[in-house]
Amino acid sequence: MAITAKQVNELRQATGAGMMDCKNALVEAGGDLEKAVDILRKKGQKVAAKRADKEASEGNAYTYVSDDKSEGIAVTLNCETEPVSNTDEFQSLGKLIIDAAVANKPASKEDLLNLQVEGKAVSEYMVELSGKIGEKIEVSNYAYIKGEQVVAYLHGRSIAVLVNLSNTEGEDFEAVGKDIAMQIAAMKPIAVNEDGIDPAVVEREKQVGIEKAKEEGKPEHILERIAEGFVKKFYKENTLLSQEFVKDSKVNVQQYLTSVKKGLTVKEFVRVGIGR
Repeated sequence: MAITAKQVNELRQATGAGMMDCKNALVEAGGDLEKAVDILRKKGQKVAAKRADKEASEGNAYTYVSDDKSEGIAVTLNCETEPVSNTDEFQSLGKLIIDAAVANKPASKEDLLNLQVEGKAVSEYMVELSGKIGEKIEVSNYAYIKGEQVVAYLHGRSIAVLVNLSNTEGEDFEAVGKDIAMQIAAMKPIAVNEDGIDPAVVEREKQVGIEKAKEEGKPEHILERIAEGFVKKFYKENTLLSQEFVKDSKVNVQQYLTSVKKGLTVKEFVRVGIGR
């Protein structure tokens, strides 16, 4: 049967698929719009399946902080190439996902993907766009923080940071939180303090220190002390509060916070990024 331009345009408006894809789907569906929509959705699933093992190392990061600054959300949406990450369609998908997260506060990434938006799961929107653009699309990270004062920071479009400040006593420390968030974005700490480091990681660093000392010919009786020094250096470089403050190398991050307000500190943080 003959497919009219009006039918093709109607299907395009409904699905966002390309003109030829819409026409071919309508031909296959015998002009039935609903069947054509299903055909395009199945095509998207096939494309997504074919791209599943591809590396999605480009994309955009998104953040949200509630008006009372007690809640924060960060999401990273990945694709395969930078040009796709710049398209209106990809950015609209990112907005849809962050808006769904804000409205529902899902507990996990899996819960986020299963959220229903206008009768379709978030994951379905991703599959459909994947089918249209021919690239893998995935939510690589999702984080939700609730606390005393949450501050968000975006480094370009590729890195998102959430910081939960504590002992604020009702004062607004957003500017301080931004400083700390920029520190986290640049220096990539793996925990707030020593308590947040996996003991197995500490033991591994200790053994590295011992082996290095042995290679340098250090005597056996001082190996343990050398290893302890190695671990202290590891803490200083990798725990946020012990790191040298990037804006003032004379103090560490906790000393900077204390100089702003006695007792002010960071309870937790999240750093998520696109391929970094």
